[in-house]
Amino acid sequence: MPIVVDIDVMLARRKMSVGALADAVGITPANLAVLKNGRAKAVRFTTLEALCSVLECQPGDLLRWEPVVDDKREVSALAEASASR
Repeated sequence: MPIVVDIDVMLARRKMSVGALADAVGITPANLAVLKNGRAKAVRFTTLEALCSVLECQPGDLLRWEPVVDDKREVSALAEASASR
């Protein structure tokens, strides 16, 4: 998935446990684990707001986008670029 969740990074920076964060945000540790491990399909803005408030961070500190590298498309793009030279 191209959206990477960095909650574990912020937890380490804040020296906070998953359980403590779940309690402070008002969600179950199981639901926080689903989000933290990148298995969530969606996140409510109210949950994101609560996470940012408790962790004192911006949404971009918790979520980032990474492109998916598709080997076939990458090879095709390289071949096209070489052919046009």
